Amino acid sequence: MVKEDKSTWKSNYFLKLIQLLDEYPKCFLVGADNVGSKQMQQIRRSMRGKAVVLMGKNTMMRKAITGHMSNNPSLERLLPHIRGNVGFVFTKEDLNETRDLILSNKVPAAAKAGALAPVDVRIPAQNTGLGPEKTSFFQALSIPTKISKGTIEILNEVHLIKVGDRVGASEATLLQMLKIFPFTYGLIIEQVYDSGTVFSPEILDIKPEDIRKTFMEGVRNIAAISLEIGYPTAASAPHSIINGFKNLLAIAVETDYSFPAAETVKEYLADPSKFAAAVSAAAPAAAEEKKEEAPAAKEESEESDDDMGFGLFD
Repeated sequence: MVKEDKSTWKSNYFLKLIQLLDEYPKCFLVGADNVGSKQMQQIRRSMRGKAVVLMGKNTMMRKAITGHMSNNPSLERLLPHIRGNVGFVFTKEDLNETRDLILSNKVPAAAKAGALAPVDVRIPAQNTGLGPEKTSFFQALSIPTKISKGTIEILNEVHLIKVGDRVGASEATLLQMLKIFPFTYGLIIEQVYDSGTVFSPEILDIKPEDIRKTFMEGVRNIAAISLEIGYPTAASAPHSIINGFKNLLAIAVETDYSFPAAETVKEYLADPSKFAAAVSAAAPAAAEEKKEEAPAAKEESEESDDDMGFGLFD
């Protein structure tokens, strides 16, 4: 009877995972180290209506995904990342918003002896409130102290534990005595799956401005290479035209050949004072144009605001 119940439970788990993979186009592969059952319940409640959390054994996850790859071959990309204590967070919402929701569900935790420190731990200069009998304990950790008003006072900030180091028994005891909970634990996003693509969560931090900047750098590089080797491309064509126009102006200035744009340049070169006069006259005109544009823009804004309250068929 017990064996039958176990097989039924496995069957239901496979069906649930496959259903979620079919229903949700996006999911996060999350690590759940140091996350207790009570915290997991809180995470599930906080995500209700926005995401579905599913944990399980890696062998069962791989088996369910492998059996479903005939219907969705792109799921194979998830298999290499199913290792360690991991689970899925399925969602249809915006990935950035769901990621922030996942990362916000963290709880403070004490530093346990033997644990790897996920962050640097520093103890600020402070009066510990501990009695003088604990002085030898601080001396063993090379922490400078003094006795102030019958209690131990730490003189300087102490870098007690570095990120990636194992927490020692003495460090863990000291932090407990000082009631310091330096670590926070929660689900850690390891990979993101979106419509058949698996990528690192850092990609979610890329903004449209970053993409635009990278694209423009590529365009500039292509234009530079094209101009250097004399191979015309869409990126280099505007520069080639401008450079050609400059060459025509230079030839016209040095010879009797002329055209309308060259006439203006020749006129300025013949009498530079005209150029100075044109610049001084253009400055007030430009300022006047800006003054005229500002009220016009304001009027357009007011008109558009007035229109917002009416529908097309009112």
